[in-house]
Amino acid sequence: MKSLIRCPWCEGFDLYRQYHDTEWGVPLRDSRQLFELLILEGAQAGLSWSTVLKKRESYREAFNFFDPKKIAKYDDKKISELLTNPGIVRNRLKVAATIGNAKAYLALEKSGQPFNEFIWSFVQNKPIQNKRQSSNEVPARSLESDAMSKALLQAGFKFVGTTICYAFMQASGMVNDHLISCHRYAAVKKKSATYTQ
Repeated sequence: MKSLIRCPWCEGFDLYRQYHDTEWGVPLRDSRQLFELLILEGAQAGLSWSTVLKKRESYREAFNFFDPKKIAKYDDKKISELLTNPGIVRNRLKVAATIGNAKAYLALEKSGQPFNEFIWSFVQNKPIQNKRQSSNEVPARSLESDAMSKALLQAGFKFVGTTICYAFMQASGMVNDHLISCHRYAAVKKKSATYTQ
């Protein structure tokens, strides 16, 4: 039986391949899920995505399944508790940023701007279909991620540099960066074509 061709970055262990085969690049529309992904991408800064992916379930439990209303109310006691939790990246700045980002998220929604609409506006609500033939062609940033980063920073978010935003865009299906040789490329492209706001 011929083995499936995948994007090289996901080869290494089963959880990584499963994530690549079922989630990465599929258009994500739910605001809370987008918030979760943005937080996890920020947690990745300076680390590998595989490290964060392995901790994702622990993150969900530690951060009330990424409910912004609950996270925004975290106090010093909760922060101390999180910083002793081996299931997450125990970085004070990243924990503080998660709380601040929850507050920024709520402020955005209170202003009448749903988070998902805000996020998807940077690609005009339509996934960008790239045609990468090699991993060397995949950039670390784009004009869209530059704009998203700038807008998120202005809205009060932290750990949202343009490289983090581009990785977020790839993961959430705002851009299809599966290599054209990857078995997921056509499937993701098809899902993107039927994507509706």
